[in-house]
Amino acid sequence: MAKARRVNWKRYVFGIIPVLVSVIFIWRLLTTSDSNNLQAILQNLPKEISQTLDSASSHKQDDAILEKFEKLTQELLKKQDEQLKTFERERKILEKRIQQLKQPPAHATLREKLAQVFEYGTTKRFPAFIWQTWPYSDLDERMDRTLQSYERSWGDKNPGFVHEIVNDDAVAALVHYLYSGVPEVIEAYDALPSPNLRADFFKYLILLARGGVYADIDTDPLQPVPNWIPENVHPKEIGLIIGIENDAHNPDWRSNYVRRLQFGNWIIQAKPGHPVMREIVAKVTEVTLQHKKDGDLRMNLRNDMNIMKWTGSGIWTDVIFTYFNDYVQSGVLSKITWKEFHDLKVPKLVGDVLVFPQSSFSAPEKDAKEGEGNNKALHFARHMHMRSWKQAPKVAQDS
Repeated sequence: MAKARRVNWKRYVFGIIPVLVSVIFIWRLLTTSDSNNLQAILQNLPKEISQTLDSASSHKQDDAILEKFEKLTQELLKKQDEQLKTFERERKILEKRIQQLKQPPAHATLREKLAQVFEYGTTKRFPAFIWQTWPYSDLDERMDRTLQSYERSWGDKNPGFVHEIVNDDAVAALVHYLYSGVPEVIEAYDALPSPNLRADFFKYLILLARGGVYADIDTDPLQPVPNWIPENVHPKEIGLIIGIENDAHNPDWRSNYVRRLQFGNWIIQAKPGHPVMREIVAKVTEVTLQHKKDGDLRMNLRNDMNIMKWTGSGIWTDVIFTYFNDYVQSGVLSKITWKEFHDLKVPKLVGDVLVFPQSSFSAPEKDAKEGEGNNKALHFARHMHMRSWKQAPKVAQDS
């Protein structure tokens, strides 16, 4: 049985609609007697036609607009990248010119040069830097796993800080760059015969120039750096944070230390340009150049006292006490001696130097019992003495 032919009704609809529109238009034209109404109809007719055409072509127009917009966006991004590159080049040029302008006159003294190149701003915040040194990267297989965990802990506990581990080659390049205007410092650094002496000197050099925290690689942080400053002390009042290394209670302290009470230098926080950092850099420079002049750079570096007096905690302690007793610089009116810090249990602010008890940066591995002067809130780091300079150093050979 043959199938009935299906009527294509769509074709008839599209044919009937124009006819109906024409009939309605003619009817409205014939029935109206008002010329104004007729004129209004004729005027609105193009609008109705244009709206119909607009709706039919809207998709094509949208695509065209989007295409133009994307093209414009790409051009703007390209121009922005070019401008950023231009600004970066100009910034480097300007920074170089500023560095050149800060070059001190040749006739200036060592301390005058350091003061001019590295100005001290007491109201500035502590820069968010953590500096450490090691002969190679923490990713190197030679890196001790324990030391690796310590240095990574510094970064993990201080996520807002820039944490830099500077190797020996980078240290030398950085010192030559930062102290290009003070050639005496560069000469002294290059003359130091031991990597341990250079590491000691670098901690002072980087804190004077850039500020922040220096921590020996064998220190294990227990609390974030911002926790160090007590709530009752405003950060702007502080320019330097240190801890006590040794507070001797025995009369034979001279067999192990240079001073009755010594400040540690394995963890230091400083603002750039601080007078104590400037003076320690000047002192180490002078001592080193004198050793070079006298021809005794190869002195007995196995002797702890020699290291302490040259770049270590001995000379560091002397510089700090000298600063305390210099009213012009520290603003401290009374005489400051080791007794001011003997049996220290809480932080003490002297001038703009905040001094912490011995346990703050050398916290015991097993905390003492309550009631024995133990204050865990002040335990900020442990010093493990794993890279102690008490080991025999490698002395540089003559070329």
